[in-house]
Amino acid sequence: MHPVSPIRKVFQGVADRRQMFRMFDRHAQRPNRWDADASALYAGEWFETGQADHDYMFEILPPLWMRGDMFAMREFLTGSVTSVFFALTIDSQLRHFHGYCDLSDRGSPERMRAAIVDRESRPVKAMTRTERLDHIWSATHDDYRGYAGERWPEPARGKRTITVYGGSRGTTLKLLNDLTDEEISAKLPVHLRYLPDAIAA
Repeated sequence: MHPVSPIRKVFQGVADRRQMFRMFDRHAQRPNRWDADASALYAGEWFETGQADHDYMFEILPPLWMRGDMFAMREFLTGSVTSVFFALTIDSQLRHFHGYCDLSDRGSPERMRAAIVDRESRPVKAMTRTERLDHIWSATHDDYRGYAGERWPEPARGKRTITVYGGSRGTTLKLLNDLTDEEISAKLPVHLRYLPDAIAA
């Protein structure tokens, strides 16, 4: 069960190199990894990187193509989905981003660029519930996140799970989408914990 696909920010702040490489394959633990095309799962994900890491990725291999403020990686992650790196001036500041675009859709890099600029140009910092959950997923070590398997009821299988610390009750495994507001807040770093809710675009 993997469909997803809308353009979405999956990490708050600027990812360092270790975080960047982890997020290149945030869904590596998914069940039946080699049995199905996961293009829809990755396409549309984006996050911010530093300039040094943007430049590092540019120098690894000759890009598949370059268009002004963006370039595409030559190696595809899955199907027709590959990394596209952006160098965008937002509010007079040059910033760098990574996004997964499905190149079978020729307009996807331009739509990704527009979505990033729109999201990062908002005057008030805020996060949607989905962005909070995606940040938690991106920041959690593989040992504490996974996917619901055969022990879960049929409708839950294949959905993302995460370990929740319940104080005197110990730890439990819970579907990521079922986290309460309190559990989400406890898992976010302090500087993100009290941001207002954003309305999903």
